[in-house]
Amino acid sequence: MPGLNVPDLFTQQLERLGEEHFLVLLWAAMSADKQVKYNITNCFDDLKASGITRTKQTAVAVVEAMHLLCLIDIKDERNRKNIYLTNFGGQALRRLAESGQFQSKNSAFLEEPKK
Repeated sequence: MPGLNVPDLFTQQLERLGEEHFLVLLWAAMSADKQVKYNITNCFDDLKASGITRTKQTAVAVVEAMHLLCLIDIKDERNRKNIYLTNFGGQALRRLAESGQFQSKNSAFLEEPKK
């Protein structure tokens, strides 16, 4: 596309993200803040509890799409695929939060007391 610059591309990418993407970015940021590992299984459980999906396949697709956009990193650690927010993901989360288009939802994994 002639004349398309990087900030325009980033803006267009953000405009295509949905609630599920926003929540994964939010929960990845929360896990970093709490210094807790957050993996794809935790993500699926949280998306399911939020009523966004009933299948792990959908959660994996959401995570993979954000990984391809460089909004998150996925690292294999001890038989888990852990999710980490990138600098671009942090910028995306900030802009999405400022837009007011999505509401935060609790992560059962990150916010419920551990037994």
